[in-house]
Parts: sequence; structure tokens; C-alpha cells
Amino acid sequence: MRRTKVAELLGATVCGAEVRAAGWVRTRRDSKGGFSFLEVNDGSCLANLQVIAPDTLPNYGDEVLHLHPGASVVVEGELAQSVGSGQAVELKARAVRVLGGSPPVEYPLGKQKVNFDRLRELPHLRPRTNSFGALARVRHVLAQEIHRFFDARGFLYVHTPVITANDCEGAGEMFRVTTLDPHSPPRLPDGTVDFGQDFFGRRASLTVSGQLEGEAYACALGDIYTFGPTFRAENSNTRRHLSEFWMVEPEMAFADLDDDAALAEAFLRHLFGAVLARCGEDLGFFDRRVQPGVVARLERLAAAPFGRLTYTEAVRLLETSGRAFEYAPSWGMDLQSEHERYLAGEVFQGPVVVTDYPEAIKAFYMRRNDDGRTVAAMDVLLPEVGEIIGGSQREERLEVLLEAMRRAGLAPEAYPHYLDLRRFGSVPHAGFGLGFERLVQFCTGMNNIRDVIPYPRAPRLC
Repeated sequence: MRRTKVAELLGATVCGAEVRAAGWVRTRRDSKGGFSFLEVNDGSCLANLQVIAPDTLPNYGDEVLHLHPGASVVVEGELAQSVGSGQAVELKARAVRVLGGSPPVEYPLGKQKVNFDRLRELPHLRPRTNSFGALARVRHVLAQEIHRFFDARGFLYVHTPVITANDCEGAGEMFRVTTLDPHSPPRLPDGTVDFGQDFFGRRASLTVSGQLEGEAYACALGDIYTFGPTFRAENSNTRRHLSEFWMVEPEMAFADLDDDAALAEAFLRHLFGAVLARCGEDLGFFDRRVQPGVVARLERLAAAPFGRLTYTEAVRLLETSGRAFEYAPSWGMDLQSEHERYLAGEVFQGPVVVTDYPEAIKAFYMRRNDDGRTVAAMDVLLPEVGEIIGGSQREERLEVLLEAMRRAGLAPEAYPHYLDLRRFGSVPHAGFGLGFERLVQFCTGMNNIRDVIPYPRAPRLC
């Protein structure tokens, strides 16, 4: 007999069938009537399956009465209509087989409530809790819907390298990849490390973005997207930063900034609508236990029109708001989270796209506008969280790109392949990046980004 998942059993409309279920015991309650109630969960849904284990089972006294939270079991029996409240069906056990016990004193996830800080110390066990089981299911659905969205629009999924010799952002905050002996590396006559003797024959790092490689494929195949891990060696210990996270990065040939913003808007609407449709039970849990109102927020944003304004207009609104911001707004500074939340949450009361940022605060590859001081960049801001997407039209003009690289202190000879795209059949193209964990954080209302990725990586945390 094959195993039937708990989600399928709880959704059954016909009772009386002989079934097999398997999972981990959440609770055991013994009755004076000669049976025990077991709550069993297998991770397929938030709810538990109630198992009625009678004292006539051969192993009732030796094993069933000694089951504690965390123990794993296989149960065979009849699916029956429940006579109690709280569930429509229950499983009347004819056999309970214990696969693995769980000592009650040692198991850290008993009946007591365990806070998120403590659960971060138990990344191997926290998926067994309601919160992290629900997170895993929401994360899965969002990942699947990302692929579904782009596939339906004819985008090709491209796997870009994790190990790279290019710094896409020009920030230098990259994790180095090397096989050299850290205690005695080979050195050049001037005393610096000779990376020519390293595995790749040059400096190599973990990627901060798949964009540069993605542009090459977009400039051959039209519309592509990447969805993979990225790394930032940034010593930041905030609730919104990770050292390893996943990025979604579409790139479109023959597209400008307006096309980019339109794609970002359609993308977010699709994801919000899909997670509402497919994760109702789990989102309801987050709404009740983590952040009240998160479901209503998603419902509102799934249908909300996106506002649009330039960076210059945004700064003017901030300067005349009468609000005492921690960072006083002025033209030329990067917008802070408090500015972004004010614009989206109070001025537009919904999503807003800010465009045309000062060139000095943006990356070298963004297309320079005709005014000579701004670039065709955009950020999508959401109420309560601020930026969720950042993108731009890419600079397709060779001479302008070379000038931008020199201003940024980058050596053009280090980017020959990137420059070739401007030499051989250059076209306007645009794209954006979305941090997947921030999307999951927004959809679930979780406070700390370290709680929305299975194994968080951050300073002093590996």
C-alpha cells in the first residue's frame, strides 16, 4: 500500500478507505476509554492528521504509550469521518509502526513554544514547526510561479556561473575563491599574492549577480531570466540582509526602461495573486500568528495600480513633506528605507516605480539619460518594506559605456566580452533584479530575513 500524504487525506470527501500515512508525532493524548490520540504531521500541509490508536494494537503498551513529539511513525487503518470538532476526518489505526523514537527530555521542539531566535540555532529541526513548514511551502510556490510566469512569456531560463572574475556592481564586496595556501601563498616580486598560480590563473570570486552573463544571452536569444544564488561579503547584521541569497534577474533585448517597469509590475501582480490562490492555509497562519493583515495587504497589492514618478519628483515630495526624516532628503543622495516607505505607504498608498536616478549613485552599466546627470534606472517600492525590485535600461552605446567604466574606476580591459556586446550588433536592452528572500519575507510578514531561507548565511553565521 502506498503512502498517502496528510494533505490529500484531510481533503478526502469519501471515507471508509484503507490508507497508509506516515509522519512525525506532534502530540499524544491518552484516553481512559482504551485508546490514544496521535497528532501526526508529514509536512504536506499545516494541519495534523488525528490518529486513533486503540489499546488492542500489539505494540500499544510497549511503543504507542511511549511516543513523544518528534517520533516518526507509519500508520495503517481506515479513514473515517471524525466525531470530534476541528477536523473532518481521522484515521482509525489498525497498525502503528514506530520508525524512530524521540527522547522527550532531549527533543527541543516539544509542546512548549520556541521563539525564532532559538530556532535559528536549530536549522535542521525548525522545518518541523508550523512556522517553518509553512515558510517552506510558500517559498516553493513562489519559486514555481517565477518559472511559470517567465515561461508563459517566452523567456528562457539561463544558468549563469556562481564563480566569476567580474564584479558586476563594482563594489568589491565579494567572497574570494582560491586554492592557494592561505599560510604561504605564492608572491610576486613586489610582495603581492601571485594569483596567476591560482586554480583559475587569476582572481576569482563568488558572484554578486548573473546580470552580465544574462545580458550576453539576451543579446542573442531575446528574453531570458536567471534565478540562482548570489553572494555579498557585506558585514551587515540587519533583519534585511544575507550573505547568501537567491536573485531573480530577467533581461530583455529590444526593450527600454518603460518595458522593464511594465514587466516588473506584471511580475509582482502574478506572484501575489498566485501565492494567495495556492497558499491560503499557510498565509492564514502567518496572518494570525506573525503579522496580522498580511493577507489583506497581498490582496490589495495584487490588484493595485502602480504609481510612477522620477527620482527628482520623489526628492521634491520628500523635501516638502514636513516629515522629520532621520536622513534629510536631498538631490543626489540614495533614497533610504524610510523615504521609500513614506512614498509607497503614505503618498501613493500602494506600489510605486521611481525612475531616473542620479548617475553618481548607480552602477556603471546603466544607460545615461540625455540630461547628462541621471541614468535610466528604476526601483519598485512597496508599502511597509520599500524597495523590492531594482533595474535599469543597460547602456548599449560603446563609447558612453567606456566612459562610465573609467569614471567608476573599472578597467575596460577586464570586461572584453561585455564590451563585445556593444561592438557586434548592439541593441537596447533592459532588466531588473529581485531578491527572492525579500519577496518571501514580504509575502509572509516574517520580521527577519534569516527566517525565510532554509540555512541562513550572514556574518559569523555559517
